[in-house]
Formats: sequence, C-alpha cells, structure tokens
Amino acid sequence: MKVLVVGVGGREHAITWKISKSPRVTKLYCAPGNAGIAEIAECVDIPVTKHEELADFALSEGIGLTVIGPDDPLAEGIVDVFESKGLRVFGPRKNAAIIESSKVFSKNLMKKYNIPTPFYEVFDSPDKALDYLRAGKYPIVVKADGLALGKGAIICMDYAEAENAVKEIMIDRIFGESGSKIVVEEFITGREVSVLAFCDGTHILPMTSAQDHKRAKDNDMGLNTGGMGTFSPSPFYTGDIDDYCKKYIYQPVMDAMKAEGRDFVGVLFTGLMLTEDGPKVLEFNARFGDPETQVVLPRMKNDLVDVMEACIDGRLDEINLEFEDNAAVCVILASEGYPERYEKGFEIQGLDYFRDKEDYFIFHAATRKDNGKVLTNGGRVLGVTALGSTLKEARAKAYEGTGKIYFKNKYMRTDIGRAIEQN
Repeated sequence: MKVLVVGVGGREHAITWKISKSPRVTKLYCAPGNAGIAEIAECVDIPVTKHEELADFALSEGIGLTVIGPDDPLAEGIVDVFESKGLRVFGPRKNAAIIESSKVFSKNLMKKYNIPTPFYEVFDSPDKALDYLRAGKYPIVVKADGLALGKGAIICMDYAEAENAVKEIMIDRIFGESGSKIVVEEFITGREVSVLAFCDGTHILPMTSAQDHKRAKDNDMGLNTGGMGTFSPSPFYTGDIDDYCKKYIYQPVMDAMKAEGRDFVGVLFTGLMLTEDGPKVLEFNARFGDPETQVVLPRMKNDLVDVMEACIDGRLDEINLEFEDNAAVCVILASEGYPERYEKGFEIQGLDYFRDKEDYFIFHAATRKDNGKVLTNGGRVLGVTALGSTLKEARAKAYEGTGKIYFKNKYMRTDIGRAIEQN
C-alpha cells in the first residue's frame, strides 16, 4: 500500500515514522514534509492548503491511505475533498472537525450533552464581554473561538489583563477571524492531562495518557506556545480516572457528535483538567496532538495503518490497542525568541549521534536541508524523545540527548516532566 501523510511538523514526523514500521506499506510520501521526514519518506512539494492538488496527487500515484496531520486543513474540509474523489483518508470531515475549529460549538455541545467542562459564557461583542468581565471572578480565561496555533487561550489575573485580551482577540484580531467570538471561561485548577483517542464515528478507543507543557519558559512562565515538551504516561491519570472519562466524557462525546449528524472519524484529542471535583474538559482537538504524538506513538505496539483503516471502516471495536510498559519524555528544542520573533537558517549539528540509538527519537518540527546540511526553519525546531523503563529514567535520557545537539540560538525548557520527580 502507498501512504501519504499531509503536514510539515514534529507530529507528522512521528506519524510518518510509525507508519514506516508497517509491513503493509510499500511506498511512503509526505507533503510537504521536512528534513527529518525526508529520510524515511519521499517529500512532495505541495502545501497543506492545496487540497485539490493534494487529492489529485493521491489519485495519480494510487495512494491507498492519506493521513491528515494539521488542524487547519481538517477545519477547511480537506477530508471532504479527498472523499469526493473516492480516496481513503484518515481524519474528520469538516462538519466534525468543528469540535476543534469552534470553541463555541464545542462548549455548547458539552453543555447540551452534560459533558463536564468549566462554566462559560460566549460573546460576539467586545463591549458586552467587557461588561461581563468587570464583574468577573479572577483569574478567568479568555479564549478565541477559532484556531490559534495553540495560543488562543489567555489566563487573565485581573480585569486589566482581561480587557487587553479582549482587545487583542476581538478588536486587533491577532488571531484573525478566529477572534470574531470569544469564550469567557471560569479558571479551574488541577493536573492538566491529554488523552488522544482513535474514533470510527461510533466507537472510541483512548490511547495512553500524556502531559504537555505549553508555556515558553520554566515554571510555566512566559507566553503560550504550541508545546515545549511532554511525557507519557501521566502518573496522575489513574485507572479510576480513565474509567470515569470513558463513561462520562469519551463515549458521550462520540454519541453527541453522532446525534448532531457529525460522525467523528479520526483522532480526538481531549484536554483534561483533573480537578478536586473530577475530570473536566478544557478543549477538544480534531487530530493528533503536537508534541503529545511524539511520546504516545513510540510506546504504541499496534500497526498504525491497521488501526487507521479500522477507524475508516467503522470496525474499531475489533482493535485491541496495546502500549509498551515503559515511559517516554520529549523535550522541544526551539529557536530563541519563540513564540514571538526568532531567527532561522542555522545549521544543526549532532544529529548523527542518534542514528543507532533505539531508545531515542529525534522528530523534526521545523527543519530544511540545504547543500547536505540540516538547518533550522522555524520556532519549534526538534523534539528529542527518549524511552525509559520509568518516567524519571526517560526524563534523564531526554535531557542528556538535548546536550548532543547544537544550533545557534538553541532554547529549551529545563523542567519538562519535573512533576514526575515531585510525585
């Protein structure tokens, strides 16, 4: 079978790597890919925004399965385009991807179907939002309705910060049309955990848990980013919590989407807060998480192609999902200044060290090749993932691995997974 992966980042590198391990795959493509992906797949110079061109490529090459990585093309309906041409594609249709592309839809869905989530209000007018926020209880969370590269949720400690958040999102439109509406949500505390799950429209099969670190700087300081590191499994996500989430969150959201005529096929990402009152949903995403994928897929025993095809065919209940009894930690190496201004185009050294290391995975997030050299090409550059028998061992190895790689203006958090050692 020929397989095409659509995307350019670390998530897509991890997906491509996992698919490459399937004995069923005879040829692997990625569009547009990056320098790391190019080592295991043929990269095709078609942007993720060119849905028709991508589908035509899949038709011309006889692609048997296409996997969509990023959120934007899913929200824009790339799966619908592929399906209209008779192509097999893994990911939710546009009317189901709305569970991520509109926080207003997602929150209203949870309210309607009694899925536990923080209290909220929706506003399409900045003046009305500010009137509400003047009497608000702080801290409070202001969220852009649409996609915002993982940076659309702003925790505000007082009214002045909330006023600024509303101005930036709804008036200055720093996230474009994603800021036409906002969700104002109560601030809740607890451990934040991510759970990815395979879905076939009826059945949902959760993967192992992970914990992400969103803030740019140590001790969860600085701006929100796409993710600065992650670990799996979460020691805080117990069997009892998993049972609760399956009963009151995962299956109910599958049933809710089906009841709304929006059957969800693909990967559903649930962002949870483990509060004293039980787990609550912070957000749903309609695809593999980044960088959660970089620690979840290396621990997965199953052939990824088999699982994806079961989702497409509506027979996910036939799959027994298995994960290794180990742990993984991923530390993101970024360009200094990310997520704001940063330079790129610097040579990356030290990658050869990892070529024969079975317990390390270097997933490229923003790299390109030029005259045989691998160069930085964005904010989040690489993900250094290490496996260990315990989370503590995996964390130590991941940070040891980061020391083997050098590029100008390299930056990373030094506390990814520190909660492991405090548990």
